[in-house]
Amino acid sequence: EVQLVESGGGLVQPGGSLRLSCAASGFTFSNSGMSWFRQTPGKGLERVSTINSVGNTKTYAGFVERRFLISRDNAKNTLYLQLSNLKTEDSAIYYCAKDFTSAIRGQGTQVTVSS
Repeated sequence: EVQLVESGGGLVQPGGSLRLSCAASGFTFSNSGMSWFRQTPGKGLERVSTINSVGNTKTYAGFVERRFLISRDNAKNTLYLQLSNLKTEDSAIYYCAKDFTSAIRGQGTQVTVSS
């Protein structure tokens, strides 16, 4: 059974940083591309970033504007998303997902950016 467990969310002030983690199990992590998505009540689910299986090809949504960094540690079966220079509009539930669609994703971690 595929399991994806996100952590690292929280409340942060505008301009602050957070590091999200996603612990993966139940599949061969090192063979799978991975993604981060986020969901807000107003915008629905949107893809934030993707990374290929070996970690050398990464994509980012336009709104990221070089503020986020996706990475992975295949030895630890863990996916990361470093969030920097956060804005209030980055407030959302962040999900990690297997492959490049949102079909298989974790339960999410809440990120709230507020002063």
